[in-house]
Amino acid sequence: MSNNWEMVIGLEVHAQLKTSSKLFSSSPNQFGSEPNENVNFIDSGMPGMLPVLNFACIEKAIKTGFALNFTINKYSVFERKNYFYPDLPQGYQISQFEFPILTEGFINIDNGQDQKKIRIERAHLEQDAGKSIHDIDPKYSFIDLNRVGTPLLEIVSYPDLSSADEVVNYMSTLRQILMYIDVCDGNMQEGSLRADVNLSIRKPGGDLGTRCEIKNLNSFKFIKQAIEFEFQRQIEVLESGGSVEQNTMLFDTNTGETRAMRSKEFSHDYRYFPDPDLLPVNITQEQIDKIQPTLGELPNQKLDRYISELKIEKDISKIIISEKENTKVFEQMVNDTEVPPKLIASWLVGDIFAFVKENNLDVSSLLEKTKVIVELLKLISDDVISNKVGKEILPQVLNGENSPMEIVKKMGLEQVSDTSELEKIINESLQDEEENIAKFQGGSDRVLGYFVGKCLKASKGKGNPKLINELLLEKLKK
Repeated sequence: MSNNWEMVIGLEVHAQLKTSSKLFSSSPNQFGSEPNENVNFIDSGMPGMLPVLNFACIEKAIKTGFALNFTINKYSVFERKNYFYPDLPQGYQISQFEFPILTEGFINIDNGQDQKKIRIERAHLEQDAGKSIHDIDPKYSFIDLNRVGTPLLEIVSYPDLSSADEVVNYMSTLRQILMYIDVCDGNMQEGSLRADVNLSIRKPGGDLGTRCEIKNLNSFKFIKQAIEFEFQRQIEVLESGGSVEQNTMLFDTNTGETRAMRSKEFSHDYRYFPDPDLLPVNITQEQIDKIQPTLGELPNQKLDRYISELKIEKDISKIIISEKENTKVFEQMVNDTEVPPKLIASWLVGDIFAFVKENNLDVSSLLEKTKVIVELLKLISDDVISNKVGKEILPQVLNGENSPMEIVKKMGLEQVSDTSELEKIINESLQDEEENIAKFQGGSDRVLGYFVGKCLKASKGKGNPKLINELLLEKLKK
């Protein structure tokens, strides 16, 4: 809220489906090919070429329906959305309008301490358009039709969002779910997940204002910047006595500003009508029922299980479930050993993820190393080495130089748990410390930490901290 104005936001999210071929043709559905390499006669709109529905896209949509609490409609219809654009060779886009495959869903997002329910009006299947390229030649534009026919699921929310942070939260939650159920790869840089933001402003409790749509935002950073700029722009227009025009906006990532691209169209401008080349889609209950068991455990379910069953702190659990690959690594480590899950989780989100980031690695690369990692953690949990030593040798373990135990023995890093040896170190550390001993006996607990640190230093970090603590307390109390 700013200057007694509030924003009202609804999102149209385009998720590219993970299928091997396109929505209505057998062309490969893949990123990074040479321009116009993944194009056949259907994609290029050649006369007489008939589209054939890829049923894998229907299955992905049904899967999404279960994950996002939708009603899955057994009857849906593909329609032609008519508009002219150079990278749309057919002169229309095949989409769903009056009868979409999914209706009335919702997801919950974390909103501070509480959860907020965001209602989703619909989700429908449609084909993507191509790409116009304007920066190769000063005189000419070029067209790459590789994306034509790429299967998209457009997920349309109700205007339940009221801040840029909520929108980013909603988008990241949605992305996480779609990646978990293997419907979309979530790669925003490649255009696999894009958002159109519909934003209007109003006085608190007042009528909805005129909305503007900011098109094709493909990063959380740009979504946040675009919303915040457009919010202030609309406030300035209204407070200076003007009126907000219903426009389709572009966000300039270089200037951080939105600008009008064209006046906003209404649905009747597109002259929707059922595609005569495609029959209505009729799904059976049996087909729907087959999809549900393939869903797997959703992020919120994993979060609840990690907290309640594995006794892992909520903040650490959230970091682990944030990416599906994280959970694969974590669960493989838990299954490989009897090391407490809490210790595994703490190390994973701390030093192990830090190592991955510093070395520019993928988390999935850890899947080959889980056994040596849990060997290292077992040495720590069994008090063979200290936590400090574990941190020191972790890079060697992850680089595969030797097994953790071999590294420990070679470097002479085994933790000293021999009581007589530790007592000798403690006695030497307490010499000439009458003043600090008196402070401890006078009730100063801080002195104990000082003595433990001194003993650990004397043992060159190899002394068992827990045992040192116990022996020190026993001796100091005497």
